[in-house]
Amino acid sequence: MSLALGIQKSSLAQEIAKKILYVMGWRSHVIPPRTSRYVLIGAPHTSNWDFFIMLLLMAAERIPIRWLGKDALFKGPVGVFMRAMGGIRVNRRESTKLVDQVAAIFAEHESLVIGISPEGTRGKTTRWRTGFYYIALSANVPVVLGYLDYGNKICGLGPSFMPSGDIQTDFEIIGDFYAGMVGKNPKKQGKIILSTK
Repeated sequence: MSLALGIQKSSLAQEIAKKILYVMGWRSHVIPPRTSRYVLIGAPHTSNWDFFIMLLLMAAERIPIRWLGKDALFKGPVGVFMRAMGGIRVNRRESTKLVDQVAAIFAEHESLVIGISPEGTRGKTTRWRTGFYYIALSANVPVVLGYLDYGNKICGLGPSFMPSGDIQTDFEIIGDFYAGMVGKNPKKQGKIILSTK
């Protein structure tokens, strides 16, 4: 059973996750997307705790999240574990671009949520990677804005939007949404700006 499937069907896991969030002092707020196929981003990302809290949120809300990993991680017994944890194998060595690979994966599924951290690091960065945006654009699926606001101890899913192709304008929407949210380590938190790479 994959992590995604387990989250979707286990009410026990849901209740446990809700209880842990409550004990930790967190509240959740979710604006349900109108589709079961989307790219979920999460920010701010400044600590290892972010991953743990986001997993609790996904379990509490029964959101079957998946993640991308390079194919080297999916060999042998370790690969079985990675797939069970919701991993999706992608090949970065072939000429097929990652964006095209993931768009093709979306086309094969009626329901698929892929989580991506656009900051790509827990350390301070002043540039967001844009892969999540182009994956959503190519797959014709929305981007859902997930968040962890340590300042108010609220985690959840905010609004979603369909990429327009005008990345500058769309990033302004993203920046406006995350403005004022505080990561666990605010000093590592950078302004949301397009990557030049």
